[in-house]
Amino acid sequence: FSLDMADPETKRAIEVDGPSHYLRDASSGERVANGSTRFKARLLRAYGWNLANVAFFEWNRKTASERRELLADKLAEIGVRSLTV
Repeated sequence: FSLDMADPETKRAIEVDGPSHYLRDASSGERVANGSTRFKARLLRAYGWNLANVAFFEWNRKTASERRELLADKLAEIGVRSLTV
């Protein structure tokens, strides 16, 4: 696999998912991760990786300070306590 950002020693990773990682749900119109994106995440977690995903549609609508906060939140999800930017 390739990962956008990863620390193999601690098995922590962040994936930045662009439009090709998503489909539109036919009934709700919501964006949902496609099969290959979901499969990759399941496999990584099965191998003990902590994985956080940053979706393009979350990122694009945020200001610079909101992006830093989003990234800090995503890093906290995988056990990284602080972010210095």
